[in-house]
Amino acid sequence: MTKWGRRAATFRDLVAEAGKATFDSNPNIKPANVKSFIISTVYPERSAYQGHPAPLAAEWCGVRPEEFHCRVENQCGSGTTAIRTAYAAIKAGLTDMVMIVGAEKILIPSHQEVFLNAMAGCDREWESCFGVTPPPLFAMVAQAHMKSYGTTEEQLALVSVKNHDHSRHNPFAHHQKGATLDQVMSSRPIATPLKLFDCSTNTDGAAGVIVAKEDLARDLCDKPIYILGTAQINQGYPWANYHKDWSSWPALKTAGEKAYSMAGIAPEDVDLAEVHDCFTISEIMEYEELGFCPKGEGGPFVENRLSDYGGRVVVNPSGGLIACGHPFGATGIRQAYEAFVQLRGEAGARQVPGARIALTHNLSGLGEHHILIYGRD
Repeated sequence: MTKWGRRAATFRDLVAEAGKATFDSNPNIKPANVKSFIISTVYPERSAYQGHPAPLAAEWCGVRPEEFHCRVENQCGSGTTAIRTAYAAIKAGLTDMVMIVGAEKILIPSHQEVFLNAMAGCDREWESCFGVTPPPLFAMVAQAHMKSYGTTEEQLALVSVKNHDHSRHNPFAHHQKGATLDQVMSSRPIATPLKLFDCSTNTDGAAGVIVAKEDLARDLCDKPIYILGTAQINQGYPWANYHKDWSSWPALKTAGEKAYSMAGIAPEDVDLAEVHDCFTISEIMEYEELGFCPKGEGGPFVENRLSDYGGRVVVNPSGGLIACGHPFGATGIRQAYEAFVQLRGEAGARQVPGARIALTHNLSGLGEHHILIYGRD
């Protein structure tokens, strides 16, 4: 990973920095060994003024791919989709090893452009033309969940408190100072009931991973981490066309069940989960639809510290999108990095004791979800 935050680095700098960090982490792999490359990025044309980034990003990392290279853009789920794409290319026999870099330069001088970019990720003719952006949409999710299940603003805030507490032990996170319940509850309103600290942080950042066939991975790495299961689903992207009761996300429930089935595990087998807490209500919804708690009990789940160390499953030990930051194309790659260091027992002060199974999840809309499940020997 690179350090995430308000960086003076350019898009090129971030890609190169993540590429170097990836190679530095494993002396057995050199740029000349990499024949396939994927860049995961969402807005380089808008925020970095750079199109056609795949061959350029490979060049910046010192890689000359001869077997497979592409850019993956799937909004917030880009990084997870990129890893799935590498997995599929290896399974198809197109290549034995793929390097993936996720990068996003978001905090450009005119920060207001972040919101124009977000609008570009919605249906231009039916949603964003009316000024629709994620905060009001997820505020409606929160309102629906509150109405159906009695979820409180304090329970939402506790998600942020937990994730900010976790990020204190993550040297790469955007925020590392922690946050109190009072700070979260008194932060300025964004879209009722969501406040500033209920929202993920726009940030600059990049991260890299290398995915390889099992036999090759064993030759290159002393403790490889395995992809056990994966799922991806889209049950409708325009918000107006999705399932009408936003207090439940049946698409995520289905995706979770498919990933668990492929991995041969159940929700109770997951030791840690890096989920898409773009807003605090998202994490609460994800507890429920991923089977970590019964439907409607996500609020009490976080309130009773069941998503924290010593609880049922440690959720977002890195700090998540809320405290680590959310550079769109890099987020799923950063989640894979967290799974890697946690399952190898190398996460330091944020280590989840005895971790053997990790789940990562991104969403790109209420009906669009991307999941990977990782395990170790």
